[in-house]
Amino acid sequence: MKSNLVKTACLVLVIGLVFAVGCSKQTSEDVKANHDGKLSVHTSFYTMADFAAKIGGDKIKITNLVPSGTEPHDWEPAPKDIASLEKADVFIYNGAGMEGWVEKILGSINNEKTTVLEASKGLKLLENADKDEGLQYDPHVWLNPALAKKQLEAIKNTFVSVDSANKSYYEKNYNEYILKFDELDKEYNQTVASFSKKDLVVAHEAFGYLCNAYGLKQVAIEGLGAESEPTPARMAEISKFAKENEVKVIFFEELISPKIAETIASEVGAATDVLNPLEGLSDEQVKAGKEYLSVMRDNLKALERALK
Repeated sequence: MKSNLVKTACLVLVIGLVFAVGCSKQTSEDVKANHDGKLSVHTSFYTMADFAAKIGGDKIKITNLVPSGTEPHDWEPAPKDIASLEKADVFIYNGAGMEGWVEKILGSINNEKTTVLEASKGLKLLENADKDEGLQYDPHVWLNPALAKKQLEAIKNTFVSVDSANKSYYEKNYNEYILKFDELDKEYNQTVASFSKKDLVVAHEAFGYLCNAYGLKQVAIEGLGAESEPTPARMAEISKFAKENEVKVIFFEELISPKIAETIASEVGAATDVLNPLEGLSDEQVKAGKEYLSVMRDNLKALERALK
């Protein structure tokens, strides 16, 4: 986590930006003229950027704030990021506690120049059982394709409201991707139905929505924030569960150290594998053409190897 000194400096800069920039009215003509005819869209982390790109296509220019390969739970914006947000036509973030820094700066960007979308707003959220983490809800809603579709719809509606001249373009992209998300959901239902096991041991408690959607159960080593070390008692509890239930695979994530998962796997005689919560992809993955749908299918193959 950032030091209190750095956080204070960022907040001071935000206050300065609020007074310097003000809340001048931006017309639809301004939106089109400011960015070579494209909407300037800022997103909080990878999945929001991917969803925005699917709907916005070549009508938008995306700036994704969290760098590639960075775990977004602990990331906080630098002064240049805050200044950049003031120039955006649209800012999209997930919400539900995923981006702890948003509340600190929302006052500076939530003005007449920037349309702000909290993509999880209105969705039925899972409550976090561990209140000590500071998260009231599980924010990983996008891992349920049905909820991800609702986030796509919210993004589409936002783009249409800001750039009504391209309404048909955004709606066409939305309708095409809805079919693709429905096909993904169908594949998950069909494949999971063949599993002999339903319990998956994961490093990070990020898969509640995925498990709820398909009748699976996650047993997590670490909590929702993925920043607290498990206690020896928790490690022992997970090891006991894995042995008693003949768990074949302990899942970890690419953005989090696999050491704890590897330790438990070694103790119980299990393998390790990646289950990606789509919080961020590396540059190499993006260049290889990986995106939400392909990574979700990779996750399904990993689940099949572990649970069938």
